[in-house]
Amino acid sequence: MKRNYQIELDAVLQSLPQGQLPKLLLHSCCAPCSTYVLEYLSRYFQITVLYYNPNIYPESEFTFRAEEQQRIAAQMQLENPVSVVVLPYEPQEFYDAVRGVEQIPEGGERCFRCYALRLERTAEYAKSHGFDYFTTTLSISPHKNAQKLNEIAEEIARTSGLKTLPCDFKKRGGFQRSTELSREFGIYRQDYCGCVYSLQEKEQKNKQATDNRRA
Repeated sequence: MKRNYQIELDAVLQSLPQGQLPKLLLHSCCAPCSTYVLEYLSRYFQITVLYYNPNIYPESEFTFRAEEQQRIAAQMQLENPVSVVVLPYEPQEFYDAVRGVEQIPEGGERCFRCYALRLERTAEYAKSHGFDYFTTTLSISPHKNAQKLNEIAEEIARTSGLKTLPCDFKKRGGFQRSTELSREFGIYRQDYCGCVYSLQEKEQKNKQATDNRRA
């Protein structure tokens, strides 16, 4: 039976103690994906955004996305203040994690290993800094596998003793709202997932489209 992670999240939010703000560590892949999630969850949690994305290529892209993340967290009028932590750019961690599956198309095992890498580091940071919950913005994207993201996060939570929030933030118009907020704040929206392999896939598709038009 397919799980509805939005309904599961509703149940968690309804169970939170009144008048308290649990600490949530929110892994974010980029500012556009974080907008709706911050708007939605800031009324329930004291949020720290963790920008940990060693998959991003090149380094200039990583830096620009990090700067946009910090800008948006500061500019959005949220229910409660949000802080941002940017971890150092260490791309070798990503290349080590996906060794052997580099050429698997986007949406497959390469992406699943990337999910796990980022969620594991998020959980490590959450545990060492006393957070009550952790989750990620990744599920807001129509291109990301919410079921796999939740399975990985739940396994990490079981082995670490942490609590993860069920997430499928694209539900209830979440992705559409993120695009509206991105336009409102003039946020840079990248046209590829972020890693060098997704960039190569995009460039290949663009080349094929150009060749087809010329044929």
